[in-house]
Amino acid sequence: MPPFVYRITKDDPAHRDEHGHYTGAEHTVSDHGPVEDAYLAAIAAFAEAARTDQLEIREPQIAGFVHFGLEPTVDGYGLADLFPAGPAGFHDGALVPIAVGLELVRSMLRDNGAWCRLEAEGALTVHVGWDQYLYIGSSLPCETALARTRALGLFPERIDASPYDFAPDDAAAVQRPADADFWARLHWTASSHRAVFLQEVFAANASRWHRLTRDNIETVRSQLAPRSQLAVWPDLLTDVDTAVAALPGEDLVEIVWEDEDGQITSTVLDATRFEAMTSQLAGARAASVVSMYAGEELPLFTAVLPDSDGVLRARWQTDPTPGDRDWAFLKTLRRGQVVTGTVTTIASFGVTFVDIGGFTAMINIPELSWRPFDHPSDVVTVGQEVTAEVLDVDMVRERVPLSLRALQEDPWPQVAQRIGEVVIGPVTKIVPFGVFVRIEDREDGFQGLAHTSELDEPSRDVVKVGDALTVKIIDVDLARRRIALSHVQALTSPTEGQPCD
Repeated sequence: MPPFVYRITKDDPAHRDEHGHYTGAEHTVSDHGPVEDAYLAAIAAFAEAARTDQLEIREPQIAGFVHFGLEPTVDGYGLADLFPAGPAGFHDGALVPIAVGLELVRSMLRDNGAWCRLEAEGALTVHVGWDQYLYIGSSLPCETALARTRALGLFPERIDASPYDFAPDDAAAVQRPADADFWARLHWTASSHRAVFLQEVFAANASRWHRLTRDNIETVRSQLAPRSQLAVWPDLLTDVDTAVAALPGEDLVEIVWEDEDGQITSTVLDATRFEAMTSQLAGARAASVVSMYAGEELPLFTAVLPDSDGVLRARWQTDPTPGDRDWAFLKTLRRGQVVTGTVTTIASFGVTFVDIGGFTAMINIPELSWRPFDHPSDVVTVGQEVTAEVLDVDMVRERVPLSLRALQEDPWPQVAQRIGEVVIGPVTKIVPFGVFVRIEDREDGFQGLAHTSELDEPSRDVVKVGDALTVKIIDVDLARRRIALSHVQALTSPTEGQPCD
C-alpha cells in the first residue's frame, strides 16, 4: 500500500464524536452537486501529483438482492454510459482513464449500485467508503494536491491505512487458476456429462451463465471477461414445471433459465417475487433453482482466469468445493512420493481404494504385490493402514494410482537364480497345455508351468490338483514374469529333488 494515506471528508473533524461519527447538521449523503464535484477535483489533483493518467479497477461489486448504501440503487448501476459493451466491462483489472475513474467515483458516491477499488499500482489508490468519504493513498506526499483539496473546502486527514484496503479472508487460501489443466478437466467433464454449466462471475453479485458442450467450450472461453471467477456446475436445467415446484418457501435463490433462443439468464430473488417469476418462466425452454445459502448446493469445481501472461492477479476468495479441495491436495503430490492411507473399499472389479488425506486414490491389482494372489482381500483388508508409492498424478481425471509393490523388494531376480534347481511342489492348476506347480512352500508362493511336453507319459493322464510333483526350473522370463518347469528333466537330473521352500 502507498505510504501516504489520507481520509478526505466534506465534514469538519470538529463535528465528529469520539467514534469518528459525524454529529453535524449537514446531510450525510452525496449532494450530487458542488461537494461531489469537489471530491472529484481532489482526486484529479492527487492523480496529477502522482503522475497517473489511468486507474485499474479492483474487486468490482454490483449491488445484490440487499443493498446497504445510503441511497437507492439505480438501473444499470451507473455503469451504462461508462461501459457501452455491457456490465462485463466492469471487471477486475480493467484499465480506465482518469476521466472514467472519476465517473466511477461519482457513481459510488451516489450509491448507484456499483463499487470497486481504483488503483495505479504503487502510485495511487482511491477508495470510496460506505460513509461517502474518500480514502486516497499515494506514493508521494502530494502537498500541492493537499492544498488544492483544502481550497475546495474539503478536510484531508493523514491516517495509517485505508479501512478499505484489500484484506483476504484467508491469507493461506489458494485459488485454482484456469490454466491448461483446468480447461483439459473441463473438456473431460463436458465429454463425460455431455453438458455442463459454466458460471462466469465478473463482479461480486454479477454473473453470466453458459451451457457448455464439447463443441463450444473454446468459443465460450474466448468471450469470458478477464479475471472472472469460473464455477463449473452439472447440467442444472430441467423442465420449467419441475423448477417451479422446487421453489422454496422463503429462501433466497438464484433462478437460471434458458429461453426459446437458447439464451441463458439468471436472477436472484426471494419469495416475494416467486409469483412474478413463475409468469416470466412460462415461455422458457428449461429452468433451474440454485440456493444462495452457502453449502447447500456446490459447483463441481471453480477457478479464476489468470492474466494473459499466466499470472493469477485476481483476488477472489470463496469457500472451496470438494473438487477444489481435491485439486489443492493433488497439487501437493508428486510421482514417486510415498504416502500413507487407509483402505476404504475393495471393489468387486478388484481395484482397491485408499483414503490419503481426504482424497481417494486407487491401487490396481498388479500393484498390490509381486507375489500371486487370488483376490485383493488376500493382500489388504478394509480399514488397514498401508504405505504406498504414487505412480502418477492425473490432474485432468483427478486420479492417483498407487503401488504397494513399488515399496517391496522384487523377488523375481532371486527366483531367476534358481534356474536348474529341482524341487517338489503341489500341482495348483491343470490346463489343456500343462500343469502349474508351486515352487515355494507358502500360500503366495510363485508358480511355474510344466508344459505337457515336459511331463512324462504316465503323469499326463493321472496327475491332479494337490499332487506333489518333482520339477526342474528350466527358465525364468523376468520381462513377462513367467517360470518354465520340466518334470521330464527333473526325473533325469542328477540332483535329487527337494521340497519347495
